[in-house]
Amino acid sequence: MNLVVDIGNTRVKYAVFDKKKLVIDQHSDSGLFLTMVRDLFEVYPKITHAIISSVGGHPKKEYEVLSLFCKVHLLSHESKIPFKNSYINPQTLGIDRIALATRAFYENPKGNTLVIDMGTCITYEMMNDYGEYLGGAISPGMNMRFKAMNDQTAQLPLLIGEPILDFIGNSTEKSMQSGVVNGICQELDGVINQYKDRFKFLTVILTGGDAQFFAKRLKNSIFANSKFLLEGLNYLLEYNKN
Repeated sequence: MNLVVDIGNTRVKYAVFDKKKLVIDQHSDSGLFLTMVRDLFEVYPKITHAIISSVGGHPKKEYEVLSLFCKVHLLSHESKIPFKNSYINPQTLGIDRIALATRAFYENPKGNTLVIDMGTCITYEMMNDYGEYLGGAISPGMNMRFKAMNDQTAQLPLLIGEPILDFIGNSTEKSMQSGVVNGICQELDGVINQYKDRFKFLTVILTGGDAQFFAKRLKNSIFANSKFLLEGLNYLLEYNKN
């Protein structure tokens, strides 16, 4: 069995896989890392390998703790990948984006795939039908947009995403909700249409924490899979075992 650890911008995610099958996934604050790992190994003693992905650099403490329990692969730009990477400077490509591209490669190895990750930032990852990662785009995520309006103005409140009944807001709060929620929907549909114009038979995957919130609000046909990143990390762990 494999343990996947994804250290993100706001929390740590843990996932246990039996080969390709996701058995369980959980999350915690970073301060509970040792407790979470110890509990997982008590419940799943057959875990023999783990992978750590961290968007914030080398997670020395987490690596040392996890190494006490099993073999650990620390995902980096030195890790082996199963696809051709055409990013101009591969060393600057976020490792979370590498994991998403890997999952896209295995999901649709002979097709064009656009993966949209709705997290702290919204990232777009394009894998073509030659198994080549082309790149994509990065824009602010939903909560980041709300926080920016609150931080950069004197009176706008801090909101969280809520469904909107009309794109015309008749209050400050509803106007902000429309600006962010409707704005992201228009962005997503517009970007998807751009990719569809260039790539035939495009498969679009929506993933990340805000994926379910936006999946039913888009005009384009998409597949929602909130576990896409974790699955990509598990594929990378398997690929780097040998």
